Amino acid sequence: MKPITSTGSERIKVLKANEYFDDLSDALLKDIAENMHLREYQRGDVLFWEGDPCDGLHIVEQGSAKIFKVSPQGRQYIVRILQEGDTFAEVPAFDEGTNPVNVEALEICRVWVINTKKLHELVMAHPAFAQKVLANFGKMLRGMVRMVSEMAFYQVTHRLARLIAELPQQKPAPIWTQEQLAARLGTVREVVARSMKELERSGAIKVEDRRIQITDKEIFNQWLE
Repeated sequence: MKPITSTGSERIKVLKANEYFDDLSDALLKDIAENMHLREYQRGDVLFWEGDPCDGLHIVEQGSAKIFKVSPQGRQYIVRILQEGDTFAEVPAFDEGTNPVNVEALEICRVWVINTKKLHELVMAHPAFAQKVLANFGKMLRGMVRMVSEMAFYQVTHRLARLIAELPQQKPAPIWTQEQLAARLGTVREVVARSMKELERSGAIKVEDRRIQITDKEIFNQWLE
C-alpha cells in the first residue's frame, strides 16, 4: 500500500460524485475532505483481512478489487467485484466492528478512505445523511437476500446464467476463469464446467479463449427465469 498525495479539490470532486455525500453543503464537504486520504495498491495486495479493525469508508477511485470470504477448507467465495466509483466497508465503518470480509486488489487500484470518526459525527449531526446510510444498508440487505435465495432455490446452471448477465459485455469480452466463476457462485470448478457446457449446448452462449459471449438472447433469457 502506498499513500498518494491529493488536493482538496480532488477530494471534494470525489465526494460530490458519491451517493452518500452528493447533496451536502460545500462547507461540509470541505470538512469531510480534510478527513479522507488516497491509497494505491498493486494487483494481489490485500486492502484488509476479515477481523481487521476498520479505519473508514472506502471508495474505489481507480481499478477493481474483490470482496471475498474463505471457508474453513480454504475455498474462496467472491461476494462482490468492486469497480470504479463503488463504495465498500460500510458495515464496519458505521457499526464500529471489525471487517467481516477480505478485500484484494485485482489490478493497480486507488482507493479513498474517509475517517470513521467523521462519519459518526455526520450521522449524529445530519439526519439526511443518516437516512442515506439507512437506505444504502437496506439496498445491501436486499442484495444479500437475493444472493441467498438464488443459492437456495436455483440450480448452478441458472445461477451461472444470471451471473453472466451481470458481467460486462464490452468487446473484447473480459476473461473469466472457471475458478473465478465458481468462487462467485459458491461452488467448485467442475460444477461450473458442466453448467457452462449445458449453456453452450443449448445455444445460449459460446466460449472462445475463455471469453463468454451471449449468442442467443431468447434462449439465454429462458435460463434466467
